Amino acid sequence: MANVAIRDVIKRYGSVQVMHGVDVDIEDGEFVVLVGPSGCGKSTLLRMIAGLEAISGGEIRIGDRLVNDVPPKERDIAMVFQSYALYPHKTVAENIGFPLKMAKRPKAEIAEKVNYAADILDLTKYLDRYPKALSGGQRQRVAMGRAIVRDPQVFLFDEPLSNLDAKLRVTMRVEIKELHQRLGTTIVYVTHDQIEAMTMADKIVVMRDGRVEQIGAPLDLYDDPRNVFVAGFIGSPSMNFIHGTIAGGTQGRVFRSHEGLELPLPPTAAVEGQEVTYGIRPEHISVGEGGIPVKVVVVEPTGSETQVFARSGKNLIDAIVKERIRARPGEEIGFRIDAADVRLFDRKTEQRI
Repeated sequence: MANVAIRDVIKRYGSVQVMHGVDVDIEDGEFVVLVGPSGCGKSTLLRMIAGLEAISGGEIRIGDRLVNDVPPKERDIAMVFQSYALYPHKTVAENIGFPLKMAKRPKAEIAEKVNYAADILDLTKYLDRYPKALSGGQRQRVAMGRAIVRDPQVFLFDEPLSNLDAKLRVTMRVEIKELHQRLGTTIVYVTHDQIEAMTMADKIVVMRDGRVEQIGAPLDLYDDPRNVFVAGFIGSPSMNFIHGTIAGGTQGRVFRSHEGLELPLPPTAAVEGQEVTYGIRPEHISVGEGGIPVKVVVVEPTGSETQVFARSGKNLIDAIVKERIRARPGEEIGFRIDAADVRLFDRKTEQRI
């Protein structure tokens, strides 16, 4: 096991700079998820840790060793790819043991480590099968087994679940997290799915356009996003955003949208007249009398909860409630908001106020 230190890392392709001074500290045994939209640089950063991409500036250390110029095979890492990358003509046992065979390890050692990995991943009864006879989840476990037998200091996962169906992704999330708990190895995991990030990570690194927007524990990012981008990216469904100003009202200061919608403010609100973006998460909105009048657009029952899309003027507001709302499209209902759940952002800088 080892820590990973990324210091002021830059990446250029010719004259185009795609990574802009990235700094990340990954502790020994920590499960860190790099998350962000497509093209944000998360996979590029993972590949630079692996040595598959050269860095243009800065430093990467694995443990106490500077690895900028160290070849991938000498970095003591193991990488699990999105595509599984299994050999179709080799059995499960042969696929798992292949790294050890290439390292010319004794047959007895290979067999012992293959059986150990297969036992952890519940693959023992599939050791004589070929990849074509396995499900997608089983193939992914074989790819993980091939990484485990190497006993690396760091595991690198590059969107390993993106080819699986929704139900299997949930199962595999649990299995990967359980694997981490059993092995205690440092894991760096890349995904564009913020649900994966929230449920699996000890620490999340949110990236955009080759820069780190915020680093923190999942619930810290959820509760205290630094800016509009992080607030909108972390949490599903996304936070509601309404543009307007801080204004004086009959009961004190309020938020007033550009269409005149008035909403409650937290006690630490910005100064009167300031242009702001008002953020409230769907799960922090309740339905009931005395709330803000809105017109129902769509009601989506999911069983355990109901998602309600409603409009106030041109503002489409999304709410998640536990009640089984039976309102029809066009019907007026009330949305209630607790000011303590509101997050305000400066309209120009998009930074949290």
